[in-house]
Amino acid sequence: METGSPLGEYLRARRELLTPEEAGLPGTGRRRVLGLRREEAAQLAGISSDHYLRLEQGLDLHPTDQVLDGLAMALQLDADATAHLHRLAHPTTGRRRADPGPEYVSPSLEYLVSSWTNQAAIVHGRHMNVLASNALAVALSPIYKVGANALRSALLDPGMQEFNRDWEGMTERIVAGLRATVGSETDDPQLAQLVGELSLRSERFRQLWAQQEVRPKAGGISLMQHPEVGALDLHYEKFSIEGTSGQVLVIFHAEPGTPSEVGLRRLARIAAGEQDDETPLPAPVSLESRRRAT
Repeated sequence: METGSPLGEYLRARRELLTPEEAGLPGTGRRRVLGLRREEAAQLAGISSDHYLRLEQGLDLHPTDQVLDGLAMALQLDADATAHLHRLAHPTTGRRRADPGPEYVSPSLEYLVSSWTNQAAIVHGRHMNVLASNALAVALSPIYKVGANALRSALLDPGMQEFNRDWEGMTERIVAGLRATVGSETDDPQLAQLVGELSLRSERFRQLWAQQEVRPKAGGISLMQHPEVGALDLHYEKFSIEGTSGQVLVIFHAEPGTPSEVGLRRLARIAAGEQDDETPLPAPVSLESRRRAT
């Protein structure tokens, strides 16, 4: 049941993800509720059951930092999730414009991104719309074309599960990254439209969005299966762009001396319209095979 309170909905979602055993409570056999009961969460947080109920129902809008920290410990939130909990409880004053308008990339940044030929680079906006990209990024995948939405492509494009060898992990990270970006401002009209569309069309999105995981955007490794150059294990770095409302620069690069570096060089030549004279790359190793090997 939605309460209309971002704090209450977050507490309920996180409570339902934590089992009594994970929280250090004795098992009680079959249960009619997901995760912890409200009274169990209250006990672990050191507050009364009535106080906790009022928080989940959105009736207590001014919990103290001490109460919030107790809740974070009870629900086993990490540092990022704890910070998100505090932001939900103490949102910034003032209201954003109902329609923030279109997003633009500065001409200098757009020129910089397009000038890179050996690294794929994109700029995406607050809701993961691709605002700028270079030729190598588009050669990696059409999902990086200007105008595409990274979240919509990841969840709705039927080819993405084949293109991304860690599709489940990737979708988990990208949805949690969107949660971290928007924070408590879930009433944004553009966000509401995107969430509504994905909720109707993607069961995977409904599942992930309901969990309310929060994970600020950070670097990592993207495991791709490119139709022309084969398997690519590309590192990606993410940089917040100062002076914008959530724009992020993403750069993909390969580790030197690896088959992925060879493949990325080949793709760069293809993107530049040059002849591809490299020998075929070995067959890709799936993520599941790697896990079994380790």
